[in-house]
Amino acid sequence: MENVVLIVHLILALSLIAVVLLQRSEGGGLGMGGGGGGAMSGRSAATALGKFTWLLAIAFICTSITLTIFAAENASGSSVVDRLGVTPPALNQSDTPAIPEGDLLLPPGAGDDAPLVPVD
Repeated sequence: MENVVLIVHLILALSLIAVVLLQRSEGGGLGMGGGGGGAMSGRSAATALGKFTWLLAIAFICTSITLTIFAAENASGSSVVDRLGVTPPALNQSDTPAIPEGDLLLPPGAGDDAPLVPVD
């Protein structure tokens, strides 16, 4: 199912690019020509190509959201590094810094069995 949505998404992306490039320039963008009087008049009537562009854009956004949902379901809380099978090197006892005995305090309201917390 995910592959089908991905293929539809790619077709929509290419179609959207083609339809946008086929449209007539409305002028005003970077001062380039086309569309005489477009800035002087009100909003021009929507053409069939403009409506089709909106339809493709809405479909593209829907497939994007669907692919995001699929990716979130497949993530399952694992990291990319976990999928590669690479494990980080384990710390040796000599690598951990020693905390002097006098620098440890109990957190406020903790009982006798509470773990010691280093003082900053």
